[in-house]
Amino acid sequence: MPQDNFSQQKQDVLLRIDKSSKRSWDKKIAGLCEKINKKENYYTTSSCSGRVVLIIESDKKEHGLFVQVYHDLISLKQLKEDLNKIASFHSVINNKQLIKNPDITNYLAEKSDKVDFGAIKSRAKRDELIKFKQEPCILHISCKTLEDAEKLIKKSQLAGWKKAGIVALGKRLIVELNSTEKLEFPIISNEKILVNEDFLKIIIKKSNKNLKKSWEKIERLKKSL
Repeated sequence: MPQDNFSQQKQDVLLRIDKSSKRSWDKKIAGLCEKINKKENYYTTSSCSGRVVLIIESDKKEHGLFVQVYHDLISLKQLKEDLNKIASFHSVINNKQLIKNPDITNYLAEKSDKVDFGAIKSRAKRDELIKFKQEPCILHISCKTLEDAEKLIKKSQLAGWKKAGIVALGKRLIVELNSTEKLEFPIISNEKILVNEDFLKIIIKKSNKNLKKSWEKIERLKKSL
């Protein structure tokens, strides 16, 4: 790819409005992104430092699936409160008598300023699953040349990113860096929370441990560049 063309693409991408749901870089990966973008032969196209989400199960990606997103360590109290609110709201929506009472739905909606009750209300079905997902850090980087991509992949692997490779060739050469620590399972079905408090304690401990591993890899890569 000619230097002028790559430089123009880099400028265009970095000046675009952030269209992600978060509308900004995660603080824990912002430093790494900034360091990559200062290098002449690279620029980032998307990134996430790792997260926990409560999401409506679906076979395809579409708007309104995310019910709750946590970009930091989670606590038992916080998760239990959100799960109870979601299950309660789900129950109200599926009850033809309760749904006629706006005071009930308004009360539940006001219980949290984080849970996306609009997403639940627009999609809720009695048999619909809501899943718990702890997702690892991921980063997409456009590279000027194949040699640049290979150098980045090697450094990433040495920093602990086990899944690192080229995912696009052509107009743009894109490297994907992806950590491997993740958890995923159904957590709400038929208006009921499927797991008990002991299980929640275990998955919270494991999820937080996984997120810390992701953040350590981000810092190791940042130091190596």
